[in-house]
Amino acid sequence: MHAMVLRQLGQPLEWRELPDRLPARGEIRIRVLACGVCRTDLHVVDGELPDPKLPIIPGHEIVGRIDAVGADVHDLHIGERVGIPWLGHTCGVCPYCRSDHENLCDAPIFTGYTRDGGFATAVVADARFAFPLGELGSDVALAPLLCAGLIGWRSLSSAGEARKLGIYGFGAAAHIVAQVARWQGRSVFAFTRPGDTASQSFASSMGCTWAGGSDEMPPEPLDAAIVFAPVGGLVPLALKAVHKGGRVVCGGIHMSDIPSFPYRLLWEERQIVSVANLTRQDGLDFLRLAPEMGIVTRTTSYPLQKANQALADLRAGRFEGAAVLVP
Repeated sequence: MHAMVLRQLGQPLEWRELPDRLPARGEIRIRVLACGVCRTDLHVVDGELPDPKLPIIPGHEIVGRIDAVGADVHDLHIGERVGIPWLGHTCGVCPYCRSDHENLCDAPIFTGYTRDGGFATAVVADARFAFPLGELGSDVALAPLLCAGLIGWRSLSSAGEARKLGIYGFGAAAHIVAQVARWQGRSVFAFTRPGDTASQSFASSMGCTWAGGSDEMPPEPLDAAIVFAPVGGLVPLALKAVHKGGRVVCGGIHMSDIPSFPYRLLWEERQIVSVANLTRQDGLDFLRLAPEMGIVTRTTSYPLQKANQALADLRAGRFEGAAVLVP
């Protein structure tokens, strides 16, 4: 197998030929067909997440076909197309796992962070955390759903029944969530970097009611807002944009520090909540509805060996939607 490997934090990934790996009991091996490039991959490469496994193969928006099955795997079969998400394993015994909050597991394993991921031609995964994808949709189009879509779905659920929804940071997750929210009958207000008219036009093309800079106020108060951009300074701005009783959902795994702000922005029962990881039920619910919702992902494809370029382009905001690596 071949892979793009992170050997040292803050350094470019290295193209490596590695021995083929066999699945152990309860595992499957997937021949990777496409792997999305997520902002979390940047956080891993930049050392912004603690204690990564090194060396590590990043990538956790994996679409592929099973080409080997370990013992005691009965529900998945060779040749089946599956998706492998960020949450790669949970302990099953901690209080969170036992109370349907496996996304908060005390001893989790994360794909592309603490176990090797999909910036490779093959990957081994826990069969219990693989999602059957069926045959509808292209591999490249499906890949961003495995994290941008899933974390967006969980963030949208955390926003409650908000009819007027703000989204701060209009990238891979936001362009999927906007389509889901519109399908649900919500109005979406998109906030981008000030002056980023290209992203604002992109947001409008995704059905957003309004698009403007993060330094602007929306034309009317919002019921809730989701902050996808990893910029803590957006949280007070989002609080200012929601009405009394409104909620601000922080949808990223990493964010710069939130600056101090006057209590009046939080008063009147406004709330700040965070979203952590996902549960398998999130994945099953979202992927079951995705075809019905008619989600169209905007993607830019790169050869696997160009993973460093894809990461650099993501960092600089050089594409709309999501980047996807293709072996």
